Amino acid sequence: MREFFRSLGVLTEQDITALEQVSSRQTLPKGAFFVREGQVCEQIAFVEKGILRSFYTTADGEEMTYCLLFDNILITALSSLISGRPTPENIQALAQTELIIFAKKDFETLINQNVNWLMANKILLEQQYMELEQRVFSLQKDKAAERYQKLLTQQPHYIQQIPVQYLASFLGITRRHLSRLRRELMP
Repeated sequence: MREFFRSLGVLTEQDITALEQVSSRQTLPKGAFFVREGQVCEQIAFVEKGILRSFYTTADGEEMTYCLLFDNILITALSSLISGRPTPENIQALAQTELIIFAKKDFETLINQNVNWLMANKILLEQQYMELEQRVFSLQKDKAAERYQKLLTQQPHYIQQIPVQYLASFLGITRRHLSRLRRELMP
């Protein structure tokens, strides 16, 4: 976690220590939820190790996985965290996941007391926006094979741990299409 926050380029070691002092560790077993639809999200977590998926449920009850989350990133239900309203999303562990958790109120205290944390928050929000934009553009302009190949390149050690239905949903394709892609891309 220290390295992640150092990489933002605006925090001192003291700043990061201040966050560590208000954080705690949590293990999410496979299948457990960080946040569920309908809850107000009041926590942010750093993923030390594990795999999570963010998904929502459509009006006809289908689960749509829109994000896969891996080691060394921050997770939260951002719109709920910002607005204080119940989230429409679920964040669920796909494997045992080790988290470092800190409360929204503690993070806000750091931001209000330290301009470095204010800058770090700005950078983090900008990164989230750019990742969301890239995801939307990828879904609209890249072929499913390109999206799958990118995931294989970026997270090869996790692909086999993600259930097929979640991976297909994330890629915006059917399970059958994913099976075909896997056959075509296997050496």
